[in-house]
Amino acid sequence: MPPQGQPAAWVLDENDALAEEKDGGLHTPAPEAGKRKLQIVWRNVTLFVFLHIGALYGGYLFFTKAMWITRIFTVLLYVMSGLGITAGAHRLWAHKSYKARLPLRILLTLFNTLAFQDSAIDWARDHRMHHKYSETDADPHNATRGFFFSHVGWLMVRKHPQIKAKGHTIDMSDLLADPVLRFQKKYYLTLMPLICFILPSIIPTLWGESLWNGYFVCAIFRYCYVLNVTWLVNSAAHKWGDRTYDKNINPVETKPVSFLVFGEGFHNYHHVFPWDYKTAELGNYSLNLSKLFIDTMSKIGWAYDLKSVSPDIVEKRVRRTGDGSHPVWGWDDAPAADKGVATISNPDKTE
Repeated sequence: MPPQGQPAAWVLDENDALAEEKDGGLHTPAPEAGKRKLQIVWRNVTLFVFLHIGALYGGYLFFTKAMWITRIFTVLLYVMSGLGITAGAHRLWAHKSYKARLPLRILLTLFNTLAFQDSAIDWARDHRMHHKYSETDADPHNATRGFFFSHVGWLMVRKHPQIKAKGHTIDMSDLLADPVLRFQKKYYLTLMPLICFILPSIIPTLWGESLWNGYFVCAIFRYCYVLNVTWLVNSAAHKWGDRTYDKNINPVETKPVSFLVFGEGFHNYHHVFPWDYKTAELGNYSLNLSKLFIDTMSKIGWAYDLKSVSPDIVEKRVRRTGDGSHPVWGWDDAPAADKGVATISNPDKTE
């Protein structure tokens, strides 16, 4: 939890960051969750309970009954659906941290539909709310309400009135102008069951797997697993770890979450510099599969205008608001030049 009375730096894009610098880095303190009686949506609770029971059974089948090729197919679906969230809904559409040509936009839309976490337009809208009003009552998964709420509880209760009241402040015109995303949203209730559940269940029967195993392993277990590792970014990545870039906000740096969610666990950095396509200071591929994917798409010309943050800007921010955990610019560290540490001119080349 940030120290009481400390300023909070809620940045949505690079324009907010420029305004922040002009203000000298001072911000209005972010309010925590107000007291409120939660209105439980029992239908959602029931669905999530049965989903997780089915996923546990599917996990058992994955490790004990499923064919080896079915297991490989399940992992492939996990990677595809994960990239649909990380490289697609998050880095491309919510933050516009890079641009994508039509083939990549179509591919990521398919991956995103496979993930079944709502249409990309709706996912991006909620995520932009999360950044603009982070950890206030207008944040859909306000982490100050606790681990369970920010992980899954927010999907089991009625939205806070502030979310609806401030929803109009989020500009979605850029995504609504994309015909691929409009098509996905218009036909989502048809596309989602087909891509997320039906095809993953049927395809394994082509190599002799049972439809039963295909359904519970490739559809239910895989879907629920991707949901929970994605939710860790909202919960664990706001709770346990270092606040290397801004000690005054809750998001943290957590390598385990980065490993599971393809680079999304460098969350303190991401909340300070959300327009960086790497979502991290350095682009270590071992913990950032999403960056590897985007870089590969860039090499073939499908991704372009990749946004990043210069080392100079990162250093200034670390020295001003960091918690001292940075390996180079931590507490009591002299400037890099005084210590004989070379400045990285292009961190994207450091893998």
